[in-house]
Amino acid sequence: MFARTRWLVAAAVALSWQVAWAAPQDHGDRLPPGAQVVKLEVFPDTIELPHRFAYRQLIVTAVLQDGSRTDVTRLVKVEAPLIVQISPTGVVRPQSDGQGQIVLRLQNHIVRVPVKVTGQRETYHPSFVADIMPILSRMGCNSGTCHGAAKGKNGFKLSLRGYDPEFDHRALVDDLAGRRFNRAMPEQSLMLLKASGGVPHVGGVRTRPGEPYYELLRQWIADGVPLDLKHPRVTNIRLVPQEAVIALPGMKQQFAVLATYEDGTVRDVTLEAFTESSNTEVLEMSPDGLATALRRGEAAVLARYEGRYATATVIVMGDRSGYKWVDVPAYNFIDELAYKKMRAVKVLPSPLCTDEEFVRRVYLDLTGLPPKPEDVVAFLNDPRPSRQKREALVDRLVGSPEYVEYWTNKWADLLQVNRKFLGEEGVWAFRSWIRQAVASNMPYDKFVYSILTASGSNLENPPASYFKILRTPDALVENTTQLFLAIRFNCNKCHDHPFERWNQDQYYQLAAYFARVGLKPDPRFADRKIGGTAVEGAKPLVEIVYEKPSGEIKHARTGQVTAPKFPYEHEGSVPQNASRREQLARWITAKENPYFAKSFVNRVWAYLMGRGFIEPVDDIRAGNPPTNPE
Repeated sequence: MFARTRWLVAAAVALSWQVAWAAPQDHGDRLPPGAQVVKLEVFPDTIELPHRFAYRQLIVTAVLQDGSRTDVTRLVKVEAPLIVQISPTGVVRPQSDGQGQIVLRLQNHIVRVPVKVTGQRETYHPSFVADIMPILSRMGCNSGTCHGAAKGKNGFKLSLRGYDPEFDHRALVDDLAGRRFNRAMPEQSLMLLKASGGVPHVGGVRTRPGEPYYELLRQWIADGVPLDLKHPRVTNIRLVPQEAVIALPGMKQQFAVLATYEDGTVRDVTLEAFTESSNTEVLEMSPDGLATALRRGEAAVLARYEGRYATATVIVMGDRSGYKWVDVPAYNFIDELAYKKMRAVKVLPSPLCTDEEFVRRVYLDLTGLPPKPEDVVAFLNDPRPSRQKREALVDRLVGSPEYVEYWTNKWADLLQVNRKFLGEEGVWAFRSWIRQAVASNMPYDKFVYSILTASGSNLENPPASYFKILRTPDALVENTTQLFLAIRFNCNKCHDHPFERWNQDQYYQLAAYFARVGLKPDPRFADRKIGGTAVEGAKPLVEIVYEKPSGEIKHARTGQVTAPKFPYEHEGSVPQNASRREQLARWITAKENPYFAKSFVNRVWAYLMGRGFIEPVDDIRAGNPPTNPE
């Protein structure tokens, strides 16, 4: 009776359009010195809260007189109707049904956000997939240091970071005769008692009665701990804003994370998502998506939620007073893109190097050797304009014997051309093939295709040595993805990738393309082993690579045979009547593959410049974006 009266009073007050005033909170936030606000912008521009556990993260941005933008979410004065409650960090939660406006003020500028609250009198029934699993992740229950560890913790195991809801539900409900739940008295459930500190818990107190996570768990238990695997899953997430500039160290930027589901609905998951900084010396992230600038530099914010990932770029500008761009000549379109980025971060390009510096650098970059004294003298005495003679020197060095030798060595290292695997004859055969490919300027896609589809004796068809070296489907799929696509697939052999979208199913589906690679001794060299002796376990000196008529991969988790399937689709045509390796080679080397060309360009750039657009060069992923995407 009292609860109903309290709700009616709250609703009546809210609908009477009275407002609650919230003063700015001191979180170390400030405007840049001398900044004048031109206007305020807010995200989202409208808010709807359809049930008692819904929330939205407000982000208020001030546009300054110089055109720059800065986050003022915690600086604005907030006037909110009593139907909602707003935290000091801008999280809007429902209080009672009704409609109203949130009014935000700063320096005589005002922005309004319409808000509508419904469903507060209705019981919200949590989804295990959409509500409970994210809570378990947020509280750390399924982390690698807790129950998500390889062997679990204290006799209880969950899937790492919640990649397998069905396994986790079975572990929670069926393990030890379901002793973790009391459906008649949910608050007496061991799961809630441990998480809230009612009984000893090594993981400490993770939530308390009255808090949203506790109440969602309590209601799910009261509902009978249902499993709803048919609930729409998350298809993608995005960070707001996508790009941000923080003027000075110590200032902050609030981010919001939005999840889109299979049915098209969009949900604010800022407080359940995990946000991390790619450079913790530049940017620090709090659990609620608030970034704090530490020093001048650039960092990426990585958001992770339910196996989906998104990134945003943050530039911490620092004090750039007195900065003025100086026009410099652009010799090609790459210069234009580099200068565009330099202007964005307020950096001046270095002056053009001298001819003496250039001749030393270009020899080292293209041949791996310093120039001979006579080459330096000839270049410096060349009377042509500097740009002409530099271009002529590059043209002369590319394709020279020294150039061919240098880049042959690089690819021999990447392809593991080693006596330990191939013996003396195999090493020289494979290395000679690589050298001929470099010398003849073989197109890179053809180079990779020739390796992945090679069959026959590894002496007669040297690229077949790739399969003699790696030998097993798991070694082949891990090396192939990392070398030719810059994707690291080794993590998702045992579980879904912790930092990317790749999952365990995709590992075995891709490995299935190598399941029918066969190796047998070349009968002409049957008595010769690597190392010169026929000891037990020694590998034949020469082997024949061939396509077996059958052969499948079994999934480590399910034990079921896994059919081949590409982890992502693109528009490059893949012939279905070809062998599995041919299908894979076509798919990898297609111009439509979004990773193939990028990985090669990034690798070459790193060789020439000392650092790639992406570092490490073989780790393209959402949380490791390029320094200059264009």
